[in-house]
Amino acid sequence: MDPNNQSSNNNVENQTSNEEQQNTTPIPQQQQQQQQQTLPIASISLALSTILPTHFLNPPKISTLFNSNKPNKVKIPTQLSSLSTLSLSSSLPPPTKPKSTISANPLQDSLTLNPLRPSEPSNAAGLRRASIVWFRNDLRVHDNECLNAAHNESMSVLPVYCFDPRDYGKSSSGFDKTGPYRATFLIESVKDLRKNLQARGSDLVVRIGKPETVLVELAKAVGAEAVYAHREVSYDEVKGEDKIDAVMKDEGLDVKFFWGSTLYHLDDLPFKLEEMPTNYGGFREKVQGLEVRKTIEALDQLRGLPARGDVEPGEIPSLVDLGLNPSATMGQNGKQAANASLVGGENEALQRLRKFAAECQAQPNKENKDGTTDSIYGANFSCKISPWLAMGCLSPRSMFDELKKSTSRTISAVSGKKDSGSGMGLNWLMYELLWRDFFRFITKKYSAAKQTNAAPVTACVGAAA
Repeated sequence: MDPNNQSSNNNVENQTSNEEQQNTTPIPQQQQQQQQQTLPIASISLALSTILPTHFLNPPKISTLFNSNKPNKVKIPTQLSSLSTLSLSSSLPPPTKPKSTISANPLQDSLTLNPLRPSEPSNAAGLRRASIVWFRNDLRVHDNECLNAAHNESMSVLPVYCFDPRDYGKSSSGFDKTGPYRATFLIESVKDLRKNLQARGSDLVVRIGKPETVLVELAKAVGAEAVYAHREVSYDEVKGEDKIDAVMKDEGLDVKFFWGSTLYHLDDLPFKLEEMPTNYGGFREKVQGLEVRKTIEALDQLRGLPARGDVEPGEIPSLVDLGLNPSATMGQNGKQAANASLVGGENEALQRLRKFAAECQAQPNKENKDGTTDSIYGANFSCKISPWLAMGCLSPRSMFDELKKSTSRTISAVSGKKDSGSGMGLNWLMYELLWRDFFRFITKKYSAAKQTNAAPVTACVGAAA
């Protein structure tokens, strides 16, 4: 035998013997603890590929979980019991915690199914899937903040109007809660609103029923996430709003209320509502010179109706459907009574307003005996727009803006500016709008506060002089 080969074989046997001795050498306790600490990291790394979808992991960057020095060779154990001895053949420092946005334990930190809504509604990801606009005494598309807000914050919008049975029938004193003339005017206003919405790519869903029941059913049908509405001021209306708010929250829906029934916005008043003066003179003195918010232009195109649910628009009820007698609106000769000549609706309101503004502009300055120009022009010295204001077919701000375009004299009472030789120049139309604001705010004050020892409301006008 060649001596060289014998020597080589001896070296191999010695090396093999040394490796076997190393493998059989007991593992120090400290090294065992380090290996046991690496067990969760190794097991989690293997579990990620089976728990998470493949697109959550970026294979080219998986090496960043370890040191930048790539290992030469990895020994993968073939038995489950050998996981505790998982090691790399090349010497590596202890693995550092990876900087990743993926949770180390997906079962504890689950991914959200829906993205969070950003504050910018123009982002499509932040829009609500569907919303409901609950029309009340705001039967218009012009200067309608809740309609515009729902349009800007939703992918689809369902406009709804409810004929509440509690608003009809007889009161405890035996009178009609809603008379036939008012009901006719309301029905015409709802019809006009539906036409205006249809012209803008939407529609109006009409139902007879309690809003807290109807709105919940419609929200479930279309998958709505929020309800938009304008606030009202009377006690029963405020109580109804609280009931709607509670019912919707139980269903997981948001309710967003807006203010749009007065010339001045509730949030712009220079005093807290509970500290509002109880007489008109004190109210007018505090709001004099207060700026009126700009009107909101009507949108040319509205969001479409929700595709889910296949909700039918529904028929607009008649007087008979509301439990009223249609013959009550007829005169003794079988013709329509004079009161029935007032046609409800936003279009009619805008036409009357523009006609009245043109009459005001065409009239010369007529001074009173005291040198003021307080006269109001129009048929019988009245604009006769109150019914449309009451139904919300026209907003006070729209009326203010239209008159401001035609003549500067009409805004003198609100702005506090003096026009030629008129002193305060109190215009009677603005004077009436301020009175209207006073009554709505004072009603809101006492319907919300429910004070037992409240001071009486007085209509003193001495401070107005």
